[in-house]
Amino acid sequence: MDSQRAHGAGERPIGTPYLLSFRLLAVLCLLFGALGCSSSSQATGSRTIRVMTYNVHHGEGLDGKVDLERIARLILDARADVVALQEVDRGVERTKKIDMMTNLSDLTGMTYAFGKTADFQRGQVGNGFLTRFPIFEERNLLYAADSSGEPQGLLQLILGASGEELVVMNTQLDNSSDDSVRISNIRELRAAARRYAPRPIIVCGDFNEAPDGRGIAMMKEDFSDVWETAGSGSGATSPADSPARRIDCMFVSKPYGKSDTTYQRALRPISTRVLSSRASDHLPLLTEFEFSTEK
Repeated sequence: MDSQRAHGAGERPIGTPYLLSFRLLAVLCLLFGALGCSSSSQATGSRTIRVMTYNVHHGEGLDGKVDLERIARLILDARADVVALQEVDRGVERTKKIDMMTNLSDLTGMTYAFGKTADFQRGQVGNGFLTRFPIFEERNLLYAADSSGEPQGLLQLILGASGEELVVMNTQLDNSSDDSVRISNIRELRAAARRYAPRPIIVCGDFNEAPDGRGIAMMKEDFSDVWETAGSGSGATSPADSPARRIDCMFVSKPYGKSDTTYQRALRPISTRVLSSRASDHLPLLTEFEFSTEK
């Protein structure tokens, strides 16, 4: 099922003037990103990007109020370049039929992509991205296996970031005590990630599993857990008012194809921290990465 791009636009036929213009702009941004199509950090010549993952609980904070402006302020204050959001509503009755992605895009000035995981209350729920970078490609995978709970999926983007093609992936996994569905979902996630090699990949999301779980161990076969590399303390993100569980995670791909004769673009997490907020029942995780060349 296809995801949807900025301001609710659906898929357009290949070859339309819009798409050709967009692709030309994307190529120019990739080549000259440091000159104006990237974030302020790239504009100054830095090779770093800031990525946030946040389960926004359909915009409902600890006070029971749906307030997208405080979520937008949090994103802007964090100076995030890419934001992965889970539990996003679009046109759902419980949130007064607000299109959360369009609203957050307008409030932050960032482009959005949305991947539906389920129809709910005459609207849609799913995962969303906000980004300051041009989107070259987007895909939305609905996992084959799901429990009796809400279906889940994997939203995938190729971005032009700091002169590189960067892949970002966004998911929320099953929260059952039985981990069999999560394990199946992670197998699908890893298979999806392989098609993007050798580009660097960042995977964000609510994994609904402790760091010592079987699913997290599977993730670490292909990816590094950024908290283990660059974090300090427990890294707990849930529940927001008394965090005790580290279930909101970010992973970065391990370099592919290292040899004595090839250079490999890689991303290195240089800092990561949990942000304080009452805008959801989870806390956001913010990581700063730098591009590096490994031989």
